[in-house]
Amino acid sequence: MALLERLLAVPPPLPLHLPAHGRGRALAPGLRRLLRQPPGGWDLPELPEIGDPLEAEGAVAEAQAAAADLLGAQRCWFGVNGASGLLQVGLLALAQPGERVLLPRNLHRSLLHGCLLGQLRPVLFDLPFDPETGLWLPPTPASFEKHLRETLSAGPLAAVVLVSPSYQGLAAELPALVALAHQHGLPVLLDEAHGAHLGLDPRLPPSGLASGADLVVQSLQKAAGGLAQSAVLLQGAGVDEHRSQAIERALLWLQTSSPSALLLASAEASLDHLHSHAGRRQLSRALSIGMALRERLERIGVPLLATADPLRLCIHTAAMGINGLEADAWLMERGVIAELPEPGCLTACLGLDPPRRVLRLLPRRLDQLRRALGGDPMAPFSAPPIPPLAEPELPLEQAWRAPQQRLPLAEASGRLAAEPLCPYPPGIPLLIPGERIDADRAAWLVQQQWLWPGQIADTLSVVAD
Repeated sequence: MALLERLLAVPPPLPLHLPAHGRGRALAPGLRRLLRQPPGGWDLPELPEIGDPLEAEGAVAEAQAAAADLLGAQRCWFGVNGASGLLQVGLLALAQPGERVLLPRNLHRSLLHGCLLGQLRPVLFDLPFDPETGLWLPPTPASFEKHLRETLSAGPLAAVVLVSPSYQGLAAELPALVALAHQHGLPVLLDEAHGAHLGLDPRLPPSGLASGADLVVQSLQKAAGGLAQSAVLLQGAGVDEHRSQAIERALLWLQTSSPSALLLASAEASLDHLHSHAGRRQLSRALSIGMALRERLERIGVPLLATADPLRLCIHTAAMGINGLEADAWLMERGVIAELPEPGCLTACLGLDPPRRVLRLLPRRLDQLRRALGGDPMAPFSAPPIPPLAEPELPLEQAWRAPQQRLPLAEASGRLAAEPLCPYPPGIPLLIPGERIDADRAAWLVQQQWLWPGQIADTLSVVAD
């Protein structure tokens, strides 16, 4: 009963992690009412009056149509396999087997899984790198246009994938990036998993739909008051009926035939509430707390990254001389549970109802952290030695399914990767199957192993000779 005991345990004093409902504080009111009903009463099959995301009639169909109107989308589909499952649906709807798709280096691994399932050819474009934080930054329109032109000069593309906002709350210039893709006739799939709330307050960037993206995927547990695994796929105004049919085929392939009525209700309730007057007021209050917290931390000298989302607090631990993973472990022992530790940063997610005590407790804990573990700033991080554009030398599905052997990282030079290397969180691959590991890349991976203690194994799977 280890899992049940964990779930029944008393929560820590300051949980600053996802889901954004903050252990129930900011659950959508309709969902809260549902969960007060006798346990299990909402665990229903796809009865005729309920339906499912692919049925033309029933409550789910009505809820999806209402959500599309609410969000300004042409079509809307609820998902019960998280943003991961719907990103894969989007990929399979936009590209045919053997076609090339342009994706950023900070793609989530679920997109790689989608390329594998659809036998698509991923082309990865490099991103600006910040040596002070070790983070990839959003692409600039100039760099993205260059990547687009160079990729197209080597052959046609089926689609472009963009990620914005990032896990840390960094946002790209989406209208300009989407317009550049459209100039070449390319549809854009946007991973907006962390941005369901964008465009709902003047302090936030515009949403992906407002920026012209063709397909947009949002996770409703990351930035709305929904339960984990509830997500939504939105279709923009310029997408034709043929593409809608392709989406529904891909949903049929990838989503369960028995979707959870609870998670479908979570999608409906969280979107309704987030876009209501009460939801916007709740979001506005949360943003104000986030901005006040930033001011307090900056006042006491805690270094923070500038983010587009005040609900993502990205603490620059490297500037304090502390690896973010070590900072996370130290804070966790003292009841502060952040969301995303990385070698140079620690990201806290404030959620839609940040506890008031965060304004008092977090500055105190971070000041204690600096006094306990801080020192001279860490040395700048080295950018990954990768080309501006990269395609796997061996097709992804062949490399991932090929016979494998494990080698020490230092001996992997010259070999083809047989599986992705993804320190977790957040599941962003440093290496993808089919990529050739040259000497510089092997040395860089050894360095990453030191920076990610306990997250990268001593050995690496390569394609067997």
